[in-house]
Amino acid sequence: MSDKPTTADKPKPKKRTVPSIAAMKRRDGSEPIVMITAYDAPSSRVATEADVDMILVGDSVAMVVLGYDSTIQVTVDDIVYHTAAVVRANPTAVVVGDMPWMSFHLSPVDTVANAAKLIRAGASCVKLEGGARRVPMVKALVDAEIPVVGHVGLTPQSINAMGGFKIQGRQEAAVHTIVEDARALEAAGCFAIVIEAVPDVVGKLVTDSIDIPTIGIGAGVDTDGQVLVYQDLIGLENRFKPRFVRRYGTAYANQVASVQAYAADVRSGAFPNDEESYQASEELTEALGLYGSQPDTGTSLTHS
Repeated sequence: MSDKPTTADKPKPKKRTVPSIAAMKRRDGSEPIVMITAYDAPSSRVATEADVDMILVGDSVAMVVLGYDSTIQVTVDDIVYHTAAVVRANPTAVVVGDMPWMSFHLSPVDTVANAAKLIRAGASCVKLEGGARRVPMVKALVDAEIPVVGHVGLTPQSINAMGGFKIQGRQEAAVHTIVEDARALEAAGCFAIVIEAVPDVVGKLVTDSIDIPTIGIGAGVDTDGQVLVYQDLIGLENRFKPRFVRRYGTAYANQVASVQAYAADVRSGAFPNDEESYQASEELTEALGLYGSQPDTGTSLTHS
């Protein structure tokens, strides 16, 4: 009898909630938060099997799935569509619906209406980019009982204003702004904050300055958790590799090799074989006039 653990022996992943995530502060003894992006049911099932804490249905779908060069082309309807796909897989992680560009910029009323679409699609909470200027929107969402994750540092929806995907917080004044932005978002009611693309000391400063958990992406080791884009970490995205990405797989190369092998087998006639084909019963073969031999090309299947 084998001693190897079976699927039945594996502990069932626990269901996370917004309050359970909000309590995950490392200085209070919590484990680091594990967050990944996901945009469909298969990657959502992988996230549950891997027992991650949070799934971000990110506007990064624009670049890694939809073929755009930035995130600003994504719409609320896009995020709704992908959120619903993720939620259909019944993930145990908290699902965060990313609010795309111009969905929370005009007014608190518009912000709540757009966020409600993501919640109806199955998200447990929403994420929006920006600092103190987003406080009215965050307060409106919290008043509507929609939990909010903030996002400071590099905010990809602001690439035109920032002049591209550039590291933030390289000057003292900018660091103070990022810290104050995080404090303002916490005071407005955010239960967690993503910190993107800042020097590691800035990630630590922000984390130490607030009582809600921080989730870093290119923000050093001292944040309360980490997030990576699914396609980056499994190696499916191979066009570029930001410094903060670690590849944990070779998915792109594996898929190319699989399709190449399939194409070669089709062209050589090796696929499909008898085991991969359905065989007719003798009765059907006889009724079609094919019993005992294959007909010549052009032979009629009707009886004379």
